[in-house]
Amino acid sequence: MKTLKNWALQKQSAHHAELLVDGQHTLCLYVLEENLFRVLIKRKGELALDRTWSIAPQQDVPWEGRHRDDLSGFTLPAWTLTEQDNTLIVASDSLRVTVHQPLWLEWHYRNAAGEWLPLVNDRPTSAYLLNAHGDGVAHYQSRRKDERFYGLGDKAGDLQRNGKRYEMRNLDAMGYNAVSTDPLYKHIPFTITRRDDISFGLFYDNLSSCWLDLGNEIDNYHTAYRRWQAEAGDIDYYMFTGERVLDVTKAFVRLTGKTLFGPKWSLGYSGSTMHYTDAPDAQNQLMNFIRLCDEHAIPCDSFQLSSGYTSINGKRYVFNWNNEKVPQPKVMSQAFHDAGLHLAANIKPCLLQDHPRYAEVAEQGLFIRDSEKDEPERSSFWDDEGSHLDFTNPQAVAWWQNGVTTQLLEMGIDSTWNDNNEYEVWDGEARCHGFGNEIAIKHIRPVMPLLMMRASLEAQQRFAPDKRPYLISRSGCAGMQRYVQTWSGDNRTNWDTLRYNTRMGLGMSLSGLYNLGHDVGGFSGDKPDPELFVRWVQNGVMHPRFTIHSWNDDHTVNEPWMYPAVTPAIRSAIELRYRLLPYFYTLMWQAHVDDEPMLRPTFLDHEHDAQTFEECDDFLLGRDLLVASVVEPGLRERRVWLPDNETGWYDFYTQEWFSGGQWITRDAPLEKLPLLVRAGAALPLSERITFVSAKDDDTRELKLFPVKGVGTTSGVLFEDDGESWGYQNGNALWVEWEMACNATTIDLTISARGDYRPGWKTLTISQPRDEKRQLRVNGQLINEWKFTE
Repeated sequence: MKTLKNWALQKQSAHHAELLVDGQHTLCLYVLEENLFRVLIKRKGELALDRTWSIAPQQDVPWEGRHRDDLSGFTLPAWTLTEQDNTLIVASDSLRVTVHQPLWLEWHYRNAAGEWLPLVNDRPTSAYLLNAHGDGVAHYQSRRKDERFYGLGDKAGDLQRNGKRYEMRNLDAMGYNAVSTDPLYKHIPFTITRRDDISFGLFYDNLSSCWLDLGNEIDNYHTAYRRWQAEAGDIDYYMFTGERVLDVTKAFVRLTGKTLFGPKWSLGYSGSTMHYTDAPDAQNQLMNFIRLCDEHAIPCDSFQLSSGYTSINGKRYVFNWNNEKVPQPKVMSQAFHDAGLHLAANIKPCLLQDHPRYAEVAEQGLFIRDSEKDEPERSSFWDDEGSHLDFTNPQAVAWWQNGVTTQLLEMGIDSTWNDNNEYEVWDGEARCHGFGNEIAIKHIRPVMPLLMMRASLEAQQRFAPDKRPYLISRSGCAGMQRYVQTWSGDNRTNWDTLRYNTRMGLGMSLSGLYNLGHDVGGFSGDKPDPELFVRWVQNGVMHPRFTIHSWNDDHTVNEPWMYPAVTPAIRSAIELRYRLLPYFYTLMWQAHVDDEPMLRPTFLDHEHDAQTFEECDDFLLGRDLLVASVVEPGLRERRVWLPDNETGWYDFYTQEWFSGGQWITRDAPLEKLPLLVRAGAALPLSERITFVSAKDDDTRELKLFPVKGVGTTSGVLFEDDGESWGYQNGNALWVEWEMACNATTIDLTISARGDYRPGWKTLTISQPRDEKRQLRVNGQLINEWKFTE
């Protein structure tokens, strides 16, 4: 590739400056927000791809993509441009970039005292490279020793990414190693760089396969650097700052789109296994699951149908029902609904070459096309070859939505599970319709799953317009949080996976994917032994997506009752999940409205505490629950670091109080998940230990964990009917509380707004058992509150 070197200012417009580079390329510097700039390079004045599907600052993008020149949704603040000493300076009130000759950029930020301080700079030697005779681009930045790198979506290994090299090339990574396998399922070339004084985000809006090197590579001819390189497309990146890592993550979500607010039932336990739908009597196996949940008193809200229900001779054929396995889909769906359970069905975007409808779809031209011949591309898929649907073709979208509606929704299926959608089409020049403007697949591979899930979502919305949709997708790119819940894919059963899946989940959460989980118990390989299974369930119930899913080598099934001796421990963990559903639901609301991550590394709320940055197996659920999962066999105690805060922490079970900033050891018998609660918190709890039903959920407890001594804290509980859009018009209940503590009194002030009236009428207030101070609720010596007041 050829280094870009000499530039000259070519144009200044209202919102950006343009530089002519080496007499033929255009570099555009955009000022989008006070602390958000964009750098775009147009090769010979043209873009390889003139659209984006990831940038959605105010509303969703058009189906055909958002034009890269579109600046809507940004505040576009005032800025200045100064030329001096062979440099160019572009500055807002908060961020400043200096363009040096030959080409490299130097960034500064303004601190609270008004001083300009160094942020980051490009590598002064060979900062920007383009392939002079084809595809390929690269960008190099200098790397400092005091920087910590995070992000990149679902990556294996440690949460901190320093010293590693990663690849973005979506793969169906069946049975991956959670410590080391790369690449995996998702395409999110977004990094957070954290320093003591400032943090910043860097997002490359390029959808072709790419590599990010964060200190693995060293070259004697250059100072320490980091590298992003893509096989095709454009150099188009967004640089933005935040005082904390949390600010950067939230800014990235605002840039790429709001988190979908799904129905409350999506937070309940969801059963799944390949075994049931692969069985010759799949319908009987599935119906038996309902009976077994009842027999073992396991609460459950949904079941995810693996693709075996579509099979012909062991292979999978989307939108085909195997009527020998499932002779009465509507009867089966109704049985699940009668039991309070919803159904999600697995669907795949590739039609095998002998699919009953392959010829029909090919004749209509709905597949991605071969690069050299006038025929559909053919790729390896599920032990055969098949062709992938082209979701940049509106007719393919319509065909897909018709299939979702007639073959799933009208059969009583409630949700779509969009799977095997990595689009492993390795003929990079294979042709996509591009909504009338042909595009090579190499430019938009991860957009295909994004449009697939959007097509599924819109079909669900049209079918049930009064209900909020719930969807699942394994693959995708930045922006997929607008449509789906996701998970860490086909993990392998072992203790390492339990430990590192947690870190993978936190990495996704830092990268804007808040609604996530893992296949609890492990998907592939050996079945989990009883101890591993219990610990995995205890970990899984503390994730937004809680699904036990498996395809064990010995054809066994991971089920809550698979080991009778530990079934009580499994049941206890799932019951804890259901007790906490009001808290989970409030967190999902806050993720949607306030862009707050649900899963949080401990440093996210405690950056002043250096110990929280050390790799660990702990995480926060919201700001208030510290989860200390046991991830090693044989352990019956758990040593846990309590993040240093002003209020301290309570043991969730014993209500013992501990000051922050210290190691403590908690008992961790097999039936117990160690949990700590932030002092000053109030956890909303339910007594309904069965499927979600707003009208039947008739009790609510607010469990206080007061500050010791003097202090004031606050929070909110969100309630609605759990499935409609009523909250948009005020038909919800927002219960806001403030807890003021002193030496003698705990004053709890509660207020409510909103038109919705829940199944519960009284909010019961409880305190730690050894709390001696007087409790007053809205000035009265009582321990309850009625929202009708």
